[in-house]
Amino acid sequence: MDLIWLEDFLAIAEEGGFSRAAERRHVTQPALSRRIRSLEEWLGTPLFERSTHTIALTAAGESFRPVAEDVLRRVLVGREEALEVARLKAETITFAATHALSQTFFPEWIRSSDSARAGSAVQLVASNFAGCEKLLLDAQAHFLLAHHHPSLVSRLDMDRFLRVELATDVLIPVSAPTTKSGRSGRRKPRYALPGAAGAPLPYLAYHPGSGVGRIVTSFLAVKDPAAWLVPSFAAPVMLLIDMAREGRGVTWAPMGLVKPDLDSGRLLRAGGADWDIAISISLFRARARMTRAAESFWNAVRKGRPAGKAVVTPRAR
Repeated sequence: MDLIWLEDFLAIAEEGGFSRAAERRHVTQPALSRRIRSLEEWLGTPLFERSTHTIALTAAGESFRPVAEDVLRRVLVGREEALEVARLKAETITFAATHALSQTFFPEWIRSSDSARAGSAVQLVASNFAGCEKLLLDAQAHFLLAHHHPSLVSRLDMDRFLRVELATDVLIPVSAPTTKSGRSGRRKPRYALPGAAGAPLPYLAYHPGSGVGRIVTSFLAVKDPAAWLVPSFAAPVMLLIDMAREGRGVTWAPMGLVKPDLDSGRLLRAGGADWDIAISISLFRARARMTRAAESFWNAVRKGRPAGKAVVTPRAR
C-alpha cells in the first residue's frame, strides 16, 4: 500500500470529484483513477459510489476516511520526530489560529508563555476555522486556537483530539446606534432584536468556513425570530464589525473585540441577554504523541503555568 493512494483518496473526498482532485494532485484523471483502484483492491472494497454523476463515499469509504487521515498524520509526526532527533530541524511549535484570535488573543497569550516554550520558536498560521481544522487534521500544526461551543460541529472528535479551555468570552448581537436620541436622551440600536415579521433585519453573517459563524447559526436555528433576519453579507468577523459600525446591519461579535466600541457608543447591544452566546477560547491538539517541544508546551498549559493563564473576558451582565 502506497501512502500516495491515501493522499489521493482524501483529495477526492474533499474535492467531491476525480477531476478537481486530479488537478489538485497534479496528475491526470486516468492516473488518479488507477491509483484509487489499486487502493480499493488492496482494501478489498469500493470506496466511492460511481453510479451517479456525483462522487460520494461508500459506507466503507466513510469508515476508512478518518483512518487515512490518522495514518498520514502519524507518518508526518514521525518524520518531524526523526528530524528532531537528528537535529535537522529546529524546535518549532506551530499554531493554527482563527483570524480574530490571531490578532487579539494570541499575541498576549503567547508572550506570557515564554517559560513554558523553553526557548522553542513559534510559528503562527492564521485562517478561518475550516482552514485551521484541516491544518490540525493534516498534522501541519501542533495546536489549534479557536472559539468553541458545545453546538460547534467539527471533525475534531474527542476520540482523536484533546481540548483545553484557556478563557471565556460571549458573542453578543451589536448594531450601530440610531442617528437621533429617544425621549430619554439615550440612543437606541438602529437594528434591534427580535425585530418584527413585517420589518426583517439585515443580518451580517459569517463566512461559511467560520467557527463563530457555525456557532451563531446553531444558536439561531432554535430561535423563532431567526426567520426575520435576512442575510445581507458574509465575511470574516473583523469586516462584519466594521460594517456594523457603518450601520449596515446586525451581527454577533465576541465581547472581547467590541467592548471598546460599546464603551464609546459606536456600537450598541442589539438584543437582551437572551441573545448572548457563551463561548470559550480553546486550544486543541491530536491525542497522538507530538514533538518534545510541543508536548512540553501542552503539559505546561494543562498544569496552569504561564502558558495557560490567559486573561478571562468577563461575561456582560
